[in-house]
Amino acid sequence: MGTQAESVELSGRALGFGQDSEETTFSPARGTKAKVSNVRGRLWLDGVPLPFPAVRFRAGEWGQDAGSPGHEGIRVGDLDVRGDVVVKAQGSALLLINVLPLEDYLAGVLGSEMPKSFPDEALKAQAVAARTYALRKKLEMYGADFHLGSSVLSQVYGGLGREDPRTRSAVEATRGEVLTYELEPIEAYFHASCGGHTESGLSALGRDLPYLQPVDCPCGKLPGAKWELTLKAKDLKASLGKDASSVAVVARSETGRARRVRVGPERTLDAVAFRERLGYTKLKSLAFDIERGQGPEIRISGRGYGHGAGLCQWGAKLYADQGWDYRRILTHYYPGAELQTLY
Repeated sequence: MGTQAESVELSGRALGFGQDSEETTFSPARGTKAKVSNVRGRLWLDGVPLPFPAVRFRAGEWGQDAGSPGHEGIRVGDLDVRGDVVVKAQGSALLLINVLPLEDYLAGVLGSEMPKSFPDEALKAQAVAARTYALRKKLEMYGADFHLGSSVLSQVYGGLGREDPRTRSAVEATRGEVLTYELEPIEAYFHASCGGHTESGLSALGRDLPYLQPVDCPCGKLPGAKWELTLKAKDLKASLGKDASSVAVVARSETGRARRVRVGPERTLDAVAFRERLGYTKLKSLAFDIERGQGPEIRISGRGYGHGAGLCQWGAKLYADQGWDYRRILTHYYPGAELQTLY
């Protein structure tokens, strides 16, 4: 869930706390709220120092598992989450960790990563991709304090506020299903819109993986897949440096996406770094053309939103509208991967 400076307030019905352990014994908090502070590297709870470096909170029936029906949500700041919340001292700040069953986590991810109005089969495809991605990261981060972040750097997780009956239904309908390659969970990357053709894992992410290969996609026909960006020369220089008097694409991938961009008379940048410096929400993808590369304004036109590798969410929506089920959608966007039920 990220870090919090110095203190954080939690609330929940019948809030209990204890040492951070799966087998911890919970004690009642003072009422429905609790405030945890980091005082010179030591945790304090409601003004009293704690004898351990990490504290776990649970609401509802403490004797039940975090994923059981009697377990209730906890509010942390302005976010409501299922499961337990662990607060750990990290330097002078607090590390906040939500501990919950994978399927409950996925319901909060699905409503954050894909519009809830999308067809059921598209939601199911996203649920499998998100489950696979999370399981892969859990294996990679085994033994660490946490397995995934809650932002776009991992998968966006919005907690209880992003769930609804349709997201939970899609998760339940695909319970335990993951994508594998040679019996291992794949790196199931996904993005909003590819603009008509997905990108290889190597070109998009530096990941040369057999199941992340370019495939055709119907999303390029959508009006919303196209975008334009106008930048003032002074803003371009602020982002890229004083020599950013002009820009031009000098190398492209096999799908036509920018690979390298010349900035000024001599300097070249990797296109991924170029996009990062301008801002991911401004330069929505690397599938762009520079219509006017110098002067008081720079004009760029592009298509798609995101890195372009793996599942295209808007493409999945359109394929579901055409009658494709989630299995067919997944095998299209992850060629060579197998769908398996692990539990």
